[in-house]
Amino acid sequence: MLVIRENARVRLLSRNGSDWTKRYPWIAEAALKNRQRHFVIDGEVVILGVDRISDFNALHSRKHDHEVQLYAFDVLAIGGDDLRDLPLHLRKTKLETLLAHRPDGITVAPFERSEMTGLTGAGDRSTGSR
Repeated sequence: MLVIRENARVRLLSRNGSDWTKRYPWIAEAALKNRQRHFVIDGEVVILGVDRISDFNALHSRKHDHEVQLYAFDVLAIGGDDLRDLPLHLRKTKLETLLAHRPDGITVAPFERSEMTGLTGAGDRSTGSR
């Protein structure tokens, strides 16, 4: 999922280009609360269970869309600057700074995207969850 903030406008776009902004309001609200008014974040949408582990079935049930949050893995742009040519470790540092005083709804992922391999449904492109 891409979170794109342009001033007062936020869009949540799936990998296939579908706009999911209305489906996941908590993420959109969190993006609007960030002091930075222009950024693009790449991440994975999740619903955390009481055990703080992602609940794939709850995510796809659509019964808990208001609880969906974003685990952010990368920042692709900030303040109009395209960061994609920077090394990943520098983008990660910028992401942590961008989200340092973040409201709930968008969190720096507690693991790397590559660690999601093997998790049921994580990053499943056919579902549009990312």
